[in-house]
Amino acid sequence: MNFTRWSARLPGTPRRSAARTDRADRGSVPAARGESGAQPDPWPDDDAQPPALDDLSVRDILGQLPALVVLLHGPEHRIAYVNDAYAAAFGTRPLGAPAAKALPELTELGLPPLMDQVLRSGKPRTVKSRKIQGGGSYTVTCTPVEIPGQSEGGVLVFAADVTDHAEAAERLRASERRHRETAVTLQRSLLPQELEQPDDLRVACTYQPGGTDAAVGGDWYDVITLGAGRTALVIGDVMGRGVRAAAVMGQLRTAVRAYARLDLPPHEVLQLLDGLAAEIDASQIATCVYAVHDPNEGHLVYASAGHLPVLVRHEDGTVHCAEDPTGPPLGTGGWLHTSGTIALPPGATAVLYTDGLVERRGEDIDEGVAALERALSGAVGTPQVVCDRLIRSLGVTAEHDDDVAVLVCQHPARTGPAAELFHNAALDLLGGIEAAPRARAFASGVLASWRFPVELRDLGVLATSELVANSLQHGTPPMRLRLRRTDRRLIIEVTDGDDHLPRRRRADPADEAGRGISIVATIASSWGSRRTPGGGKAVWCEFALPG
Repeated sequence: MNFTRWSARLPGTPRRSAARTDRADRGSVPAARGESGAQPDPWPDDDAQPPALDDLSVRDILGQLPALVVLLHGPEHRIAYVNDAYAAAFGTRPLGAPAAKALPELTELGLPPLMDQVLRSGKPRTVKSRKIQGGGSYTVTCTPVEIPGQSEGGVLVFAADVTDHAEAAERLRASERRHRETAVTLQRSLLPQELEQPDDLRVACTYQPGGTDAAVGGDWYDVITLGAGRTALVIGDVMGRGVRAAAVMGQLRTAVRAYARLDLPPHEVLQLLDGLAAEIDASQIATCVYAVHDPNEGHLVYASAGHLPVLVRHEDGTVHCAEDPTGPPLGTGGWLHTSGTIALPPGATAVLYTDGLVERRGEDIDEGVAALERALSGAVGTPQVVCDRLIRSLGVTAEHDDDVAVLVCQHPARTGPAAELFHNAALDLLGGIEAAPRARAFASGVLASWRFPVELRDLGVLATSELVANSLQHGTPPMRLRLRRTDRRLIIEVTDGDDHLPRRRRADPADEAGRGISIVATIASSWGSRRTPGGGKAVWCEFALPG
């Protein structure tokens, strides 16, 4: 086998002649400023020709290459040539020996099947950054070779050492993993560690960060008990990725909880949040839905800032989509948000979600929402079961390309013994100051019928008396007393037509008034007040039930 004369011919002279002609047409190039004397001519005019490739020894050329080169021939891939770089890396190899025995490093790189394929097809193949046990990484190209005088062809294996590049890439991947883990840890730490469980709703949430190739976003959710049986449900999404989006999300979630304690209507909460979002970072845009459930009303009052619509599934399987109003995302400013309502009767399930659940590349997002409606129509079971089923039905996996947050709340339809733990009673307060004794008598009778302990019954009557007296003195008609019991608490609420909210203050010893709210705050587990949608206010207090 003569391997020293294996060569290829490349055209050289015509290209150089054309270059000389082109240079002659353009004229000479002037000397650089500040230099004197003749400059070396990069295009000499002599007739010297470069050596032809046929005159060069391929063995010498390959032997001086820093890359690793092996020539193999025949179906057993017997060694025909090993260059100096290969011998320096793995040691000398006996010529004529089959690669399977003499070149174990090729087996570590997974090359034998590739070499067989190259030999059969006559087409070169390349594998990138393969690693061997010694720790080195190589990019290998296998090229078919026709060897003169041999009936069997061969394969030229050309391996470039890319260990430095592979290690740099691995360091970069490790850095990206640490950055993602930091963002995921921050994201999860800012989400509720344990959801509040209201008396009248059953809730569950699911958060799944995007796959390893997707940076963590700013999805968040929250459940906030507002008092008097009312519950706020929140879900939002900060546009962007990484630690910055998670940090902005944390600030917005904290602000939502603070604004929720003011017990404002949903659109007013979003109005405040809109201004805050612009102050936090004008370049970060966020969407949000804020909804409030009142068990006495049987519906959700909601406001949306550029977020996807709330879906509600009724007991018969029909799904309703919350209609407008909706406004632009938070942080854009210049918009007056408004509130809407959607029915949530006993037995219904509401779903709030972020766009990662329904948005897919190449598809309209309305198609994703429609797919979610179909999945929700057949989803039954506990809120957590519904969450998991929606995630599976929409094809969300661990490698999903976006964050996903889902909040499911159910308004249970209670029957039997469970229904006996939930009661409502109401009395319209008519007739001026004589309404106070009627309210006390009404409260005493209702609490006795609910079989409360005597001590709790007495406290409830006292709180009723103080709230009614406060409303009679400072409020305006119409006035109404409402008593409600759940399996965990007693709620007393008085509404009237005046929208001035009471506040707790310290009364001086000589004052004849100003102690009612202080008494209520002292004896009750919690108390609060809010403005009602139709004008006026509601003042309430709660007592935790024993056991």
